[in-house]
Amino acid sequence: MLKSLYSRHRHVFLEMLRTRRAARRLRQRDVAHLLGRGQATVSRIEAGTRRLDVIELRAWLGVLGVDFLDFMSELERRLLEHAAIDARLSSLQRTAERHGEFTVRGRTRQQ
Repeated sequence: MLKSLYSRHRHVFLEMLRTRRAARRLRQRDVAHLLGRGQATVSRIEAGTRRLDVIELRAWLGVLGVDFLDFMSELERRLLEHAAIDARLSSLQRTAERHGEFTVRGRTRQQ
């Protein structure tokens, strides 16, 4: 199994958490207080250096007033979108490599 601590999928997950907090106009300190945690813990979670387990995630979403199942459904949808984009990019890269093309600073060149 791949480690997800620094994956693009993790980035999507963390962005969703931060967005939900910001939508409620809560600071990290506010969320920490509601969870009975320190602000540094919230900061580490949002920065991706500390993981949340599923029970912690449920509590986190609860203090934000976000339905757990709705959040997970949206996360799944976004991850599938990213996977489709990644697959398309990989296909384009393989095609370019077969034709002897490569990209330098956004410009396609012939080998």
